[in-house]
Amino acid sequence: MKILEERIKKDGLILNDDILKVDSFLNHQVDPTLMMQIGEEFAKLFADTKADRILTVESSGIAPAVMTGYAMKLPVVFARKHKSLTLPDNVYTADVYSFTKQVNNQIIIDKRFLHPDENVLIIDDFLANGQAVQGLLNIAKDAGANIEGVGIVIEKTFQRGRKLLEEHNIRIEALARIAEFKNGEVIFTED
Repeated sequence: MKILEERIKKDGLILNDDILKVDSFLNHQVDPTLMMQIGEEFAKLFADTKADRILTVESSGIAPAVMTGYAMKLPVVFARKHKSLTLPDNVYTADVYSFTKQVNNQIIIDKRFLHPDENVLIIDDFLANGQAVQGLLNIAKDAGANIEGVGIVIEKTFQRGRKLLEEHNIRIEALARIAEFKNGEVIFTED
């Protein structure tokens, strides 16, 4: 997605060899126009699926997931990272390690919002080591749901996330695929 790649080059900040900061448009401040374009692009890419709902993880995956849900007319469920007093005990959980925050989180989805034999589409902001998506896959499996595919806004192809998902024979669509960070620049894959 050319407009996304241009935005990453313009506003993305490379913090080190592994971390790209895109908080000016994706995960702290959100550009709703860009998010709508991202949602529409995912809707086109996954138009052939039979998805019943979209899953993501709070908080950075919510904006692209909601816009995809809007474009596909599907409900969006996000896994919470912290259990609140209003969340019941009847939940699905999975442990997820956050590379950028260097912490383990237990993600949680209320069982009322994910059912056996449902077809789910996972949408998330980044694919790096694949831990967040793996957590959602584990929850979907526990629920007896079927995975229609995984949509990723930004993939870092030099990390192992895609390989992890391909081992499960899961369809992956990434809108911007980064090959490397070189001399302070983002280099995208040629596909």
